[in-house]
Amino acid sequence: MINYFIETLFEFKQQNEITAWILLAIEKESFVLGEINYIFCDDDYLLEKNIKYLKHNTLTDIISFDYTEDDTISGDIFISVERININAEELSIAFLDELHRVMVHGVLHYCGYKDKTRSEKEEMRSKEDYYLSLRTF
Repeated sequence: MINYFIETLFEFKQQNEITAWILLAIEKESFVLGEINYIFCDDDYLLEKNIKYLKHNTLTDIISFDYTEDDTISGDIFISVERININAEELSIAFLDELHRVMVHGVLHYCGYKDKTRSEKEEMRSKEDYYLSLRTF
């Protein structure tokens, strides 16, 4: 089950298509879906979570809490749509492309992919690009 929660001014469209796309990524990574909660929020909301739970006083586009057990993907993914918009503008890409990249990025973390080292970042970006290329919506 994938749930979507909106904690800021934001209209989230194509939920069925995005759910199917996320499920495809999970299946291609040889995992099964437990429950994922996407929480769309603003910078202030996410900064509060970052300080409270991770002790980081910095803005970020995503924070994920991983509850995955064995091959069953579960977790809470908080996404700042405000930060996504800023990042998209800075990168000169479409807002939805950046949003979808971050959405699948959280799932890829649950699949065991990391992004701390240069090689890990390259692998993560390659996986993100691959799954973005599979979108049919």
